[in-house]
Amino acid sequence: MPFSLIPHRVVDRYAEITPAYLHEQGVTLLLSDLDFTLAPKCVARPDQALRDWIAELERAGITLMIVSNNRSGRRVQEFCADLGVAYQGRAGKPSTRGLRSAMARAGVDRSATAMLGDKLLTDVLAARRAGVLALMVEPAGGAVTPWQKVLHALQAPFKAVCRRRQG
Repeated sequence: MPFSLIPHRVVDRYAEITPAYLHEQGVTLLLSDLDFTLAPKCVARPDQALRDWIAELERAGITLMIVSNNRSGRRVQEFCADLGVAYQGRAGKPSTRGLRSAMARAGVDRSATAMLGDKLLTDVLAARRAGVLALMVEPAGGAVTPWQKVLHALQAPFKAVCRRRQG
């Protein structure tokens, strides 16, 4: 299994991952983390901007599935039910188990899959190990706790390498 902490692309917000970009990459299945990727953890329900982005993906033939390590199955279940999207809970990232299960459920192989997340040691590492396109977003709502601030500071050099490669 490949080991890399360098994402393929870093963006500021999830909405910068457009259907056109995903099509250019051959992606038909977008796996995404939930907390700090699509919404701050304190946000209980999806906003209209997220709903519009998902509708745009769907119109372009791209399936979105949430892949979350969240220990509260209820939060993920309710958020995804509100959006009308499938989810893979207790994914165990950076293990590839959750990503592989989501791909199998969607009937899509890794060559047509991308993973979007905000953390290198879970989302990006799982994506790289699974052989899927690793997309990283700056944390929605920012790093709040001292631990999050340290974690995101440690991620900065890896994101900088990616941004230089993006040109």
